[in-house]
Amino acid sequence: MQENLTPEPAPQVVFEAEPRRTFLGVLWNALSWVRDLAFSVLIAVVSIIFVYQPVKVEGTSMTPGLADQERIFINKFTYRFGLGSITRGDTVVFLAPVDRDKSYIKRVIGLPGDQVRIEHGQVYVNDRPLMEDYVEEDYRDYSSMEERVVPADQYFVLGDHRNSSSDSRAWGWVPRTSIYGKAVFAYWPLDKMGRLR
Repeated sequence: MQENLTPEPAPQVVFEAEPRRTFLGVLWNALSWVRDLAFSVLIAVVSIIFVYQPVKVEGTSMTPGLADQERIFINKFTYRFGLGSITRGDTVVFLAPVDRDKSYIKRVIGLPGDQVRIEHGQVYVNDRPLMEDYVEEDYRDYSSMEERVVPADQYFVLGDHRNSSSDSRAWGWVPRTSIYGKAVFAYWPLDKMGRLR
């Protein structure tokens, strides 16, 4: 008996058509990209205005920690909104006491109420010698200063390059209201990139 075999139809391959790119779709994608870019720029601007500000160091008063023409970021947010207190050893940026159009960068040595004196280059705070590993031997000076008590809301600051720094020894206290930033990060030159101490 002969069987009739009917060949099965070949499977059909269905190709989905690519979605048509409409003008509105292209425009929507472009607007999304512009929106994301604008948001990123806004975040960067807010960060620079309210949190971090790039500054250029001018002068050698903080050598060797900070060199002339070095670029750093300062944190303006911490001190401005009272989220962090100024502590001994902080490297701060403040309006210069002599010329308010300029800013200085120095290290905080004396806090409000501290007794500060210098004997032949050795700094004493509250009758204890201050250990200053950030001041290299070549940059020390050996002058003395009689004891002073830091007034309320004022700070005693020194440059790390003691024999080449105009600081509280010469012009006195720095008011809290003049301090607007803390040096936190060096970014240029690249070989000095990193957190500041």
